[in-house]
Amino acid sequence: MFDLMQNVLLIFIETMCCKSFFETFGKIRHKGWINLIQVLLLLSSMCFYSYVLSEYFVLRQIIAISVFSVFMLWYVKISLKKSFVLAILFDALLLAMDYLTYLIGSCLHLESERLGQQYVVVLVYLLGKVVLFLLILIIRKQFGKKTMEMMLDTEWLRFLFFPVFTIVAILAMVSIFGFVQTVEQANLLAVIAFGMVGMNIVVFYLINDIVEREMKLHENRVFQIQAKNQLEMYKSISENFDNLKRKTHEYKNQISCIESLLEKKQYSKLEEYVKKIYGSLNNVPDAINTNNVIINAILNTKYQEADAKGIVFAFRVNDLSELKMKDEDVVTVLANLLNNAIEACESCEDKKVIKFKFIKEDDMIIIAVKNTFNYDVVYENGEIKTTKTSSVEEHGVGIKNVLKIIEKYGGAYVIEDKNKEFYFSIIIPA
Repeated sequence: MFDLMQNVLLIFIETMCCKSFFETFGKIRHKGWINLIQVLLLLSSMCFYSYVLSEYFVLRQIIAISVFSVFMLWYVKISLKKSFVLAILFDALLLAMDYLTYLIGSCLHLESERLGQQYVVVLVYLLGKVVLFLLILIIRKQFGKKTMEMMLDTEWLRFLFFPVFTIVAILAMVSIFGFVQTVEQANLLAVIAFGMVGMNIVVFYLINDIVEREMKLHENRVFQIQAKNQLEMYKSISENFDNLKRKTHEYKNQISCIESLLEKKQYSKLEEYVKKIYGSLNNVPDAINTNNVIINAILNTKYQEADAKGIVFAFRVNDLSELKMKDEDVVTVLANLLNNAIEACESCEDKKVIKFKFIKEDDMIIIAVKNTFNYDVVYENGEIKTTKTSSVEEHGVGIKNVLKIIEKYGGAYVIEDKNKEFYFSIIIPA
């Protein structure tokens, strides 16, 4: 009975490794009880062909690949072709671990029937499964989902301590099994070994759930920041549109007044009235026109904001009417860069200057911002984190959003800070 339990547990570990391996390359289709049913059916199928086809190696491998492919196609969102290829790769990993187990068994001369030897065989098989689990973790780190990217390399190395320690512990158990004298002692060591492997699986999925939860919280923060920026810009567009309607109405009234003065031939009053109108035209807020409503709204809003704070805003733009970037991406990039630049200039005591360029030429889109500042730029892991001392987390997220959009459109960027000037330049294929 105990031997049967050991074999089922070994197959269960293979099932969890298969599950984790396929999760690396696809998104889970179902959560909750459906997921549990899928795992139990896979475990049952693996137990069935392992016992029934134990003496038919080729047929067993064909059935195994078919089972892996069908169940994992049902479990994760991948194509049939990809599922079949991954099933072959996973089966190859299983065969490699079985061969490793055979080599270790040959070196330890496990042919005898002494008490400890039958348990050593189980431990050696268990050792092969832990090595398989470790390999899948490494594969998951290299080719896995975004959840794995959120873990720093140092954190990942600390996590790998668990399976490495388990491998060392099992090797130590194998080395002392020659001193085992009773069945109870052997069973105890086997239970400890299986318990350690089980803890590895539990810790892995626990950490994975925590990281996924953190990623969702991070995405919510990103969404909130983007929504805030877009709301501000769309509010500005709405205000500009209302101003335009009001001015159109005013111009109609002014033209009617001019016509009335002309009819009455009151030329002196007409001249005085025209000069007054001309003076008011110089105060029109829309100083920047790119033939793109969204960009106009953002740039004019930030231009007015900078002007109100005593910041010199020099700009160069051209016709951006055929810009292919999505409006929400344009809002994210411009709002983050210009907000950062304005806040940086605010802290400057003397020179407050923003130089901005947004042009389309030679099939390239160029966005560049250069601004003065008087504090240190914060870098993290070789990348800029923020240029701010306040709301560091939010500003860091804003910079990362800009970099993601640059990557999305296949662009490149340059960041420099010298002589108390910060420079952020972006080039994106038009």
